[in-house]
Amino acid sequence: MALKKRIIVTLAAVLSIMFVFFGATKVQAARTDMVDVSNNNGAMTVSNFKNMHDSYGVKAVAIKISEGTSFKDANAASNISAARSAGMYVNGYHYARYSSVSGAIAEADYAAKLAQSDGLPSGAVLATDVESSEQSGLSVAQNDANNAAFMNEVAKYGYRSVIYTMGSWVGYKMSVSQGWIASYPYNPTGKEWYTTEHAWQWSSTYKFSGSSGNFDVSELYDDYFTKYSAPTTTSSTNTNTSATTDGSANSSSSTVASKNVIKVNNTTGDYVPLMALQSDGTMQRITNRALGNNTSWQTDQTKDVNGVKYYRVATNEWVAANFLAGATTNSGSTSTVTTGVIKVDNSASYAVKLEALQSDGSMKEITNRALANNTSWKTDQTKDVNGVKYYRVATNEWVNARYVIGK
Repeated sequence: MALKKRIIVTLAAVLSIMFVFFGATKVQAARTDMVDVSNNNGAMTVSNFKNMHDSYGVKAVAIKISEGTSFKDANAASNISAARSAGMYVNGYHYARYSSVSGAIAEADYAAKLAQSDGLPSGAVLATDVESSEQSGLSVAQNDANNAAFMNEVAKYGYRSVIYTMGSWVGYKMSVSQGWIASYPYNPTGKEWYTTEHAWQWSSTYKFSGSSGNFDVSELYDDYFTKYSAPTTTSSTNTNTSATTDGSANSSSSTVASKNVIKVNNTTGDYVPLMALQSDGTMQRITNRALGNNTSWQTDQTKDVNGVKYYRVATNEWVAANFLAGATTNSGSTSTVTTGVIKVDNSASYAVKLEALQSDGSMKEITNRALANNTSWKTDQTKDVNGVKYYRVATNEWVNARYVIGK
């Protein structure tokens, strides 16, 4: 009996240890909402994707389309077809090699044309994967201008776009607002990073039963990758005098980001001429296209070049202010590119609160982090929202000017 009791006690202890051990492993890890597929994974089958969808909860796939202006993923078309047949939302991505605006446009044309021929659905995401050596040595302003040019160009083909990059590059190598960010924790259990972005890629070594090799997997925070919708153009969020069409420096112009609708008219001609910004900072007339008189156009930037104000209406297509019949604003805020260091202090509290810009143009307080008093921060942009000036100190993190010392 004593031996039997000892056996029972020992068994109970073992079961308790097993419960604690295995119970702890049931803490929810980051979700596998989306998987990346490239030439490294080879040709996938419908059953591969269906197993990912049914057994792992994968809802979307991002398939490599191209790289630079010469590499085409040979498996892209078949992988797109297989993923669609398995009921997945299908998106694509292009591995960027560009280092200038003109290079970004060329790569966008190459990627989008291949995406169309490979069967990528209209309205899908065609992301720009920006992490190569070509971008590592560029300024934030130049990378921002290049990325905006790529995304605007692919929109012409019916695709939405987003920046994919590593977390360490955000705000340091480029500005990213609602992007797709890669950052790999040692243990993803219970983690949710970059929740203000569209997606967080949290592993590059995930394995799926029935599929060979390692896969990149991401957790999605909204429906950006799980819908097909019409694209909208974007503007560089950090364009200044060091960002030009070929990456060379230019000090004769300044740029202000502001969403407006302008109406144009040429009282002395049959059409309104368009201008293109050159690498030396000058404007040159575009001779093969123009705008009709008394037509309205959306503009996302203004640029002053040698005392003349221009409005951007497409990628590197500008209209001189003297052809405006009247400009009307669509938002209650304007952004001005600026660089510098600010010192912040809140005399009424122990910390300086941060605010985030909302989709309706208003600001909302960030409740889970703030800035310490009497600390200095690099800023790359100011924004006036309903008469209040804010300084940007991180991706969508803004400080009210009243907390800035000496401003």
